[in-house]
Formats: sequence, C-alpha cells, structure tokens
Amino acid sequence: MTSRRTFLLSGLAALAGSSALANAPAVSLRPVARKVSSLAAGADGLKALLERAKLSGQAACAVADVKTGEVLESAGSAQALPPASVAKALTALYALDVLGPDHRFETRILATGGVSGGVVKGDLILAGGGDPVLSTDHLAQLATALKNAGVREVRGKFLVWDNSLPGVATIDPEQPDHVGYSPAVSGIALNFNRVHFEWKPASSGGWAITMDARTAKYRPEVVNARMKITSRAGPVYTYADKGGVDHWTVASKALGKGGSRWLPVRNPAAYAGDVFRTLARANGIKLDKAQQAGSLPQAQLLARHHSPPMDVMLKAMLKYSNNLMAEMIGMSATAALSGRPASLRASASGMSRWAAAEYGMTGTRLVDHSGLGGDSRMTPADLTRALVAAHKAGRLKPLLKRFPLRDSKGGIVKGHPIKVAAKTGTLNFVSGLGGFMTAADGTELAFAIFSADQKTRGRIPRSQRERPKGARGWNRRAKRLQQQLIERWGAVYGS
Repeated sequence: MTSRRTFLLSGLAALAGSSALANAPAVSLRPVARKVSSLAAGADGLKALLERAKLSGQAACAVADVKTGEVLESAGSAQALPPASVAKALTALYALDVLGPDHRFETRILATGGVSGGVVKGDLILAGGGDPVLSTDHLAQLATALKNAGVREVRGKFLVWDNSLPGVATIDPEQPDHVGYSPAVSGIALNFNRVHFEWKPASSGGWAITMDARTAKYRPEVVNARMKITSRAGPVYTYADKGGVDHWTVASKALGKGGSRWLPVRNPAAYAGDVFRTLARANGIKLDKAQQAGSLPQAQLLARHHSPPMDVMLKAMLKYSNNLMAEMIGMSATAALSGRPASLRASASGMSRWAAAEYGMTGTRLVDHSGLGGDSRMTPADLTRALVAAHKAGRLKPLLKRFPLRDSKGGIVKGHPIKVAAKTGTLNFVSGLGGFMTAADGTELAFAIFSADQKTRGRIPRSQRERPKGARGWNRRAKRLQQQLIERWGAVYGS
C-alpha cells in the first residue's frame, strides 16, 4: 500500500517535471497575515492591543477571575514597575489588617505640674498622635476646650510633640521644593502640612501677600513660613530652612495679576504650634513660642480630638490620592505591627514584607506608602493576587472610587455596560491602574495595569518635574491603553 509520504513525494516529482514549477508565480502563494483584532481571544489579541498602543517604555498587565483566582491572561505580569499611587490600595489593605476599620487617631493637649485655679504650673503640650486629617478647625476646637476646662494661664513652656512617627522633610526628595503633594511627614500634621500663600496687587503698588493656615472658618496667619518676592524671571520658587522656619522666595515675573497656591510645610511641629498659639490667644490663653519636645513626659490630659474612623479616612485617601495620608497611615500601621519604624523607607520595607507574607507579593519592593517615590516596584501578578484575596474577604472594593470609561473625545460614557472601581496612579511617564471590573454579564474580574517609560523619566531635571515636556501626552496614551484593556477583558471574558 502506498504510504501518504510516498504519495506526496511522487506528486511533487510530477509537478517538477511539468511547467507548474518552471516559473515563479505572479502572486505569492504565502498566506497574507491578517490584522489581529485587539478583542480577539488568546495571547495574539492581547499582544496586538499592546503593540498598537505605541507607548514608549514598558507595559505589563494581568487579569483574573475574582471567584476562582484563575489568571485569565497577562503580559509581563512578573515585571516589576513603578506603581505610582496604585500603591495606596496596598496601604489601605495594610491599615485595615493591622489597625482595623474602626481605628481613630488622637491629638491631645497635656499639662505637666498639675493645674490649679486655672493655672498650668508646668508645661502645656500639644501631642500629635499621627492624625493625617487634623485641621485648623480641630486645633480651634482644642483651644476652646482648653478654655472651657478653666485654663487661663500657662506658667511653663509650650511644647509640641511629634515623635510618634519618624520625621522626613519631604516624601520624595526628587520632587521640586514647592509642590504641595510632597510635604514633610511626622507624628503631627496640620492641613496636610501645607500653608496657603496668596498674593494680590497692593493699592500702593507692589504686592500684598499672606501666608496662613486657612480653612473655610479660620484664617490664622503664620510666622514659621515666610515669603519674599524677588525680581527675577526664574526659578519661580526657592526654599531654605533657617532655624526651623520655612523661608520661601517667589519670582515677581511669575505672579501675574494675583493668585494663590498651597506650599508644603517642612517643619510640621513648628507650624502646628504656631497656629495653636494664635488660636489659644483668641481664647484668652497666652502661650510662649512653641518648642519641640524630644520626649513625651507623664502629664495630665486636658483636651483631646479624635480623627474619623480608619475606613472613612481610607476612602478619602483613595478618592483624593492624598500622599500625606498614605504615609502617616502606613507608618502608623508599621508602628502598631512591629514598633516605631526608623524611617519612612524602613516602614515601607515593613509593609512590603507584610504583603509578601499575607498575599505572596514577593516581587513588590516599596520605598514609601503613597507611591510618590519612583523607586518603588510592584508586579501586576502581585497586585492582582492581592486584589482577588481582598475581594474574597470583602475588603477594599467598597473603598475604591468609580473609574469612568470615556469616549474617543474624552467624555464620560454614561451607562457604560462595564463598571470599574479602581485606584489610579500617575507620575511623569508612569501610569498605573488596579482594581475591579464588572462586565456586562456580571462577571467580576480583578486586574492590574502598569506602564512606565523610565529612561525618559530619568532624564527630567528635578526642577522640571512638576510639568515636564511630553509627560501629559504620554500619560494620556497610557490611560487610553488602560481603557482598551478593560474593554477587551469585558468582551472576551464577560460575554
């Protein structure tokens, strides 16, 4: 019996002896490669989508079924990239696990030496307890409570204790001095450790400027943060710490017709003490200039203020992506878990170890709790695994804000069949998104998407990192890729 191989060989030999192979065909017999749809199932569809994004640098992603934990597809999911503010999702899980959803921070007014006849015979102490949302309004309430307690006079010093957490002058030293999203961190914070700078043309010429700790109700001027207008084109701002006082200068040519902005505070204890001293004076209590307390002595409690519960603060932290909240909450969790950390970086390392033990996130290495530092690394596989576990435990998703899907012009698509609750993350030439999506048929998926052009980011001078050239366009393309991935997963795995 003639074998199939013999048949094929003989057929080819017959063709060779004829005119069939004598000349090259006018049209190639090789199949023409068809353009793969980005919505096609399988690895080819995902690869096609990533290639068409034309995004410089690296992009990695992973998506999993929240019920089974099965990873449905991924690309570079073991690649560690900067997570940016997506790291705050992990910080929220850390705080919920270690501190609990009902935890509240406490800020206290203490007195040494006893109180007699309305007189504090020793020192008065403003003791920070790690509250990241303490405001001028809250200090005003404490000053009023002090008056209502009958205190009229303080014979000793006025001290501020902020040593419950380690102090750092700025969350990320690579950021420009003047950006309000990278303030100092310590055991006390006021108005997110930012001071309000406002300038208006003066009737007599020049400028009228104020530096204050304003809220909607109060506007106490401060002396520990000072501004000087100088005649120059640039840089816009300069900063110097002079004896614990924040000294700023601003270029006159950048002031325009007037305006305002929040500047970071670098000496939180002095700032909080300065403001409380003003508010106490308004209640008839005169205090000496605040001094920083190196330790917290035994003292009598005179007044206290409690923060909102942890779950409320975490929802706000995630919604507004507040860096200071993430750092103070993260360090407080480390302090509760293993003792006061030596530094912000040490606390972030502690959270990374916790994440490895709790969720198997062995590819995650963080340098802070907010994601502001560009040296932090996280893998899509790590985050997706943690999200699946968090979903099963009923954690995190209720705290995440809705992520709207948009049309080609950037407008929000109302009634889009895919619903997304996620945490975004944006740095210059870094974009991340991690969270949960519900497809049109009700299928729930957990996903993580990280993109970064680290070479371009590394070439940006520190002074230009607030709005570097090309960053906005790159981040816009990265966000477009995120939505395309979500729509792909909804079509492929949710129908």
